[in-house]
Amino acid sequence: MTPSVALQLGRVSNLPTVWTNALAGVALAGASPWQWAIVPVALGLSLAYLGGMYLNDAFDRGIDARERPSRPIPSGAIDANTVFALGFGLLLAAVAVLAAAARGFDAPPDGAVLAGLALGGAIISYNWNHKGNRFSPLSMAACRLLAYVVAGLAATATVPGPLLAAGAVSLCYLIGLTYIAKRETLGSLGSLWPLLFLAVPLIYGALMAGGAAGLLVLAALAGLIGVALWLLQRRQSGDIPRAVVSLIAGISLVDALFLAVAGWPSAAVLALACFATTLVLQRWISGT
Repeated sequence: MTPSVALQLGRVSNLPTVWTNALAGVALAGASPWQWAIVPVALGLSLAYLGGMYLNDAFDRGIDARERPSRPIPSGAIDANTVFALGFGLLLAAVAVLAAAARGFDAPPDGAVLAGLALGGAIISYNWNHKGNRFSPLSMAACRLLAYVVAGLAATATVPGPLLAAGAVSLCYLIGLTYIAKRETLGSLGSLWPLLFLAVPLIYGALMAGGAAGLLVLAALAGLIGVALWLLQRRQSGDIPRAVVSLIAGISLVDALFLAVAGWPSAAVLALACFATTLVLQRWISGT
């Protein structure tokens, strides 16, 4: 497997959004995100993300052969069995790294391991049964929700209320995003009501954000969602994919909002940088 194929399979342009999930999850759990132990948390979540992306291509190889024949498996760049093996291996590696991360935070590893296994199970379930499944946006959103829970349990022994509330907000945002992404190859949106889920982070920010950092992030997130909705309304060639990748990058803006609300404006600035980095990387490596 060439480096180019590995990067394409892993959709690595979106990895900065996983790193901000780690920052937000740790901060919302009441721990400092400015600890070295955040590195293995981010690494563990990154491995889980990459495993999920590999398995997505492996499970979707038949559909990709019809709709996106240039993807690595249908193009013959790599064998499906190899991608399956790599995907499952990355998920197992993620659990091991998360156990080490918990030790770095002096937290019991049991919670992080169990949450990591639950995340792996959710990733497998989504990839196995997401095509034609009307509930798949909820399934995908649950994967990101579990990412926050994993990060929180790696840092502490419990999952506090603020983390669960933020996780629910993120889940709503991901439901709206995943609904749009499912329509990407169709060129039309169908029902519009699922887009209302994208407003939930804005409502959360309006109620919770305080200080200049929170208001700045809230304005940036509102602008991003506004541009994405404008693209969806215009619906020229390529507008839906552009809206999808911009909203994926927006996950880091949602995390920046969480970090600002949690009282970590410096970490929110880092999340803003991850948002910009994702947008830049998506120019070279497709985010979908």
